[in-house]
Amino acid sequence: MFDYFKGFVTDKKRTSKGCFITIETAGTGYLLETGERDFNYIQTNEDSVQKIYAFLAHREDAMSLYGFSNKETRDIFQILLSVSGVGAKMAIALLNEFDACDLISLVINGDFKELTRAKGVGPKLAQKIILELKDRLIKTELPKAACSIAQTQAVDDTQAVLLSLGYEEKEIENALAKVLPTIENGSDSEEVLRKVLTCLSI
Repeated sequence: MFDYFKGFVTDKKRTSKGCFITIETAGTGYLLETGERDFNYIQTNEDSVQKIYAFLAHREDAMSLYGFSNKETRDIFQILLSVSGVGAKMAIALLNEFDACDLISLVINGDFKELTRAKGVGPKLAQKIILELKDRLIKTELPKAACSIAQTQAVDDTQAVLLSLGYEEKEIENALAKVLPTIENGSDSEEVLRKVLTCLSI
């Protein structure tokens, strides 16, 4: 229902229930829960317009809005919620411990032990996250249309992950064209993905 809010962040607060920000847009203040990383990054500023990506979680007993400083973190949050046994609090805990790129890499590499660093994530749940998400992230069917970017394994891996996150083919290609000349090791899938994600979030 909501993609993002563009307005003024008027308040930030930590409570026993989590981290929250208030963003005012068109005269209405929206309360959004955030992770620690986004809470620390987003600054209260009633003179500067900010763009906060949003996700509306609907449960039987409540509706909650979650806010993110960039699109890829919001999209990873949504993908985590698709795993049985992972709710919003658990997804936030994972994103508090790992940034989006590190979390993707851990899933793709099958490193369930590292995932257990996140609060409340045990070995069984970590393995379930990898089992349910790994194929989704790396086996997205790549477009058959001709691409001006040289197709290496690192480029293929990056395209597959970004397509699974909902990015469009053209914006991925444009980001790859910008960042590949700046990358020393173009065969390093993790580095290519991280640089492209950074470019797309600007």
